[in-house]
Formats: sequence, C-alpha cells, structure tokens
Amino acid sequence: MKRNCLNHCQTILKSAYILAMLLLAIGILSACNAQSSNKEEQVGTQANSESTKEQSVYPLTLKDEVGNDVTLPAKPAKIFAPVMEDSLLALGIQPTMQWSNGVKPQLYLQDQLQGIPEISFASGPPSPEAIMADKPDLIILHNSFYVENGTYEKYAKIAPTYVFKNAATDLEGSIKILGQLLDEQDKAQQAVQDYQEKVDAAKTKLASITEGKKVALIRFNAKGMFFMTDEYFSGYVLTHELGFEQSSYVKNGAFEVSLEILPELDADYIFLINDGNLGDEFLNELKESTIWQSTDAFKSNQVFETSGDYWLNGGIHAQGKVIDDVLEFLAP
Repeated sequence: MKRNCLNHCQTILKSAYILAMLLLAIGILSACNAQSSNKEEQVGTQANSESTKEQSVYPLTLKDEVGNDVTLPAKPAKIFAPVMEDSLLALGIQPTMQWSNGVKPQLYLQDQLQGIPEISFASGPPSPEAIMADKPDLIILHNSFYVENGTYEKYAKIAPTYVFKNAATDLEGSIKILGQLLDEQDKAQQAVQDYQEKVDAAKTKLASITEGKKVALIRFNAKGMFFMTDEYFSGYVLTHELGFEQSSYVKNGAFEVSLEILPELDADYIFLINDGNLGDEFLNELKESTIWQSTDAFKSNQVFETSGDYWLNGGIHAQGKVIDDVLEFLAP
C-alpha cells in the first residue's frame, strides 16, 4: 500500500514538474515574441518617423529676398536657375537648362553639365514660352533686375519663382537658401564648410605675399577695358577672402580704364581678364602701349592673364578655381 502511494506521489510530482517546464517555456516564448514584436514596432515607427520627417518639409513656403512668398508643394525635380548652375552643382543637383551667352555656356562647368540643354541670354532673358516648354518645378533668379525689368511677373506664372537681391555678393547665404528650397541643408552646409577651409588654407599660404599689397583687376570685352571692383566674383575673392587690398584708384570709383590713367594706378599686382576673347582688340592695345609697359606691376612681372570664364562668375566652383590660379601665380 505504501509503495502504491509512493508511486502515485512520484507520478504527480513528475507531472507537476513537466507542467511547470511547459509553462516556463510558454512564458519565455511569449516574452521573446513580445520583444520581437516591440522591436518590429520600433523599427516600423522609426521608418515611419523618418518618412514623415522627409515628407514634412513640403509644402514649404519661404519669402524671397524681394519680399515675395514662394510656395513649393513638393521637392522640385526640374529647376531653372540661370547663372546659378555653379551653386546647384555644389549641392549635387543638375539644372534642367543651362545659361548661355548665345555663343557658349559656362565652360568651366561643362564636365558636370554635359548634355544639359543651353538657353541663350544673348538678347536678354528668354521668353516665358521658352521656359514653359521645359516645365520647371522651380525657377531661381540670381538678382532683383528680373523684377525691375518685368521678367519676374512673367516667369512666376510658370512655376514658383525665388528671387535673390544679388546672389553673387553673398555666396554662403545664397547656397544655404538653395539648401532650404531643395531640402538639401546638410549638403549646403558641407559645401560652404569645404569652401571656407579652402579659403583659410590659401589665405594662410599667401599671408606674406598679400600683406599691404594692392590689386587691380581689368576686364576686357567688346566695349573696352574696365576695372572690376571688390564687390563680386574674382574681385571679392582676392580682397575679402585672400587678403589683398583693392587699388585706391579703383576704390575711389574708377570704372573705365584708359591708357592715360595707368601711371596713377597704385596696384602691386594686376590681373587681366579677357571676357571670352571678346576683348582681344583692347587687350592687344594695352600690351603694346609704352605707358602700360612703364607701370610698376609690369616692370616687376606682377601682371597675370586669367581665364575670362570662372574669373567672371560667382559660385563655389568658380571662386575655388580663382583661388587655385592665384596660388599657382604667386605661391607655386
């Protein structure tokens, strides 16, 4: 009897043990499933959050630099930004069309703009019909002259149109605005940072050369010879970024260049910029002049001929190339 009772108890204990193990296994499985489900939920939530974040930028409304509200319903895919192709490319974005003077586009950008159709500005801004044919999602105009001459009103009927007062005088600011418009703020910030590092390195290397030295930039085109000021393009780079001083003669308001004024030109370094070879006649006239040959810069071999392409353009690529040229000229 005792033996039967003992066997019965053992059977009950064994069954209880098995049941306990089953319950424990079920508990563990449930916990794992719950944890897995939570992880999937978190991943899903994160993905949805990132997707929402990506989509939340648009619709986007910004006020442009002349006071117009610009509303973008979605991220623009086709952008028309004449003369600002350089800055677009700094963000890794190609325009839908590229500016041309009627003869050629911006040559220094052609390695990145191969195959992009050209649109001529030889007779002024293209007609709205020419722009409309390409169906842009966004039009960007680099200065307020487009408002003054009535072009803005016509273009704004085609697509959202953002106008800068003068993008060339604030490269950093204009690139950051492009970053906002196109939801590429990180790329804009990186482009500006990389360019500033290039400027800082060049300025340090040229410090002993630029200290107390004055420059003059002379531009040649079909109409004659003209000084470039330090307000934009290569003139801005040499003075505001690399540390040269602008010639006092230019600073005091001189614009057109004549041979007679050359003896008064207080420039240690002179840079000659031929605008697409349109100024060949005037450049040759200058070179053959005995007055020119008597200037201090000429006698000191401190005169440099430059490309009329990127020296007459604003943008990170153009201004970076100007810096490369100056380093090659003065600190090879």
